[in-house]
Amino acid sequence: MRPLSIVAHTAVSAMGVGLAATRAALRERRGGLAPCDLPGTPEGIWVGRVPGVEAVALPEALARFACRNNRLAELALGADGFAEAVAEARARHGAERIAVVLGTSTAGIEQTERAYRRRDAAGRLPPDFDFEHTHDLYALPRYVRARLGLRGPALVVSTACTSGARAWLDAAALIEAGVADAAVVGGVDTLCRMTLHGFAALELLARGGPTRPCAPDRDGISIGEAAAFALLERPRPGARGGLALLGAGASTDGHHMSAPHPEGLGAAAAMRAALEAAGLAPRDIGYVNLHGTGTRANDAMEDRAVTAVFGPRGVPCSSTKGWSGHALGASGALEATIAALCIEDGLIPGCLGVAEPDPGFASAVVTENREARLDRVLSNSFGFGGNNCALVIGRLGA
Repeated sequence: MRPLSIVAHTAVSAMGVGLAATRAALRERRGGLAPCDLPGTPEGIWVGRVPGVEAVALPEALARFACRNNRLAELALGADGFAEAVAEARARHGAERIAVVLGTSTAGIEQTERAYRRRDAAGRLPPDFDFEHTHDLYALPRYVRARLGLRGPALVVSTACTSGARAWLDAAALIEAGVADAAVVGGVDTLCRMTLHGFAALELLARGGPTRPCAPDRDGISIGEAAAFALLERPRPGARGGLALLGAGASTDGHHMSAPHPEGLGAAAAMRAALEAAGLAPRDIGYVNLHGTGTRANDAMEDRAVTAVFGPRGVPCSSTKGWSGHALGASGALEATIAALCIEDGLIPGCLGVAEPDPGFASAVVTENREARLDRVLSNSFGFGGNNCALVIGRLGA
């Protein structure tokens, strides 16, 4: 694939609002996970909650979209000059030529949970509940497109925990095909009771403390929420050194509804496809941002997959979910932003709260922050149903 410039990007998570807060959290090794204080949720778990989401106001003309998911999206759109960068792109390309491709897994489920608790004696949902503009998966890109004044193609991707990364790949395909000249990509997912109880029923949640991916005694996931966006467009003539999407790859191994392939065959295939799309060899990657959820099975699988592609101790790698929690459909978008920050700052963030990695791992898991020049980072995302996606973020012309 031809590289696409990352003209602007932004992120909001439990680490904070915007890129400066995210950078500071990574640098200071300050995680955003905390004991869950949401009512009606499993006891003894930690989550990555974004403070103040409930108070975010949407533009009056878009009030019908009001729900936690779209409020979190609005918080990110207002950070880092992102909306202004899109306005400039709209002036260059025209509103019809900018696509919106976003991933989510929960969308506005939390709004439906609220409506369900207000149903009447006959079991009817309240008349002010607006499924179309809140819970519906398409509500997210529809809101973002309207909020940014765009009129190009708008798509939602819901492939479980690869959604936010897969959106980058699908947007690149739209630009490559000439359907759009630029694209707003990313993902948004928010905390809700269904997700927390669902993962608790699967016995996948870390208990009594935050998730610790790659630790020998890791015991599960901490769910988080996040919104992350990027603006992609074709590089301008002579552009060098700026951030870009260099390659993307995906696979579906279909091994199991909720368990990863134990040998990581699909994960390895996605990584190899991303490298091939970027025209790179494994030795060209300076750091791998692991999907690294903190479950026994996922982390062991990913270690085998990374080792199969890069060789034993072949490339520094780590998971950043100890900072943010697992933001589900937004995680791939958030971690693409983190990959970009690592390149800009020359930072390899070691797994948070882990003294030593699992001794059975053959990959080069980092547990303390390192300074290093990074020109290319590979970011992994894997999801239920055997969905796998990998992105290569790097410097143009490096």
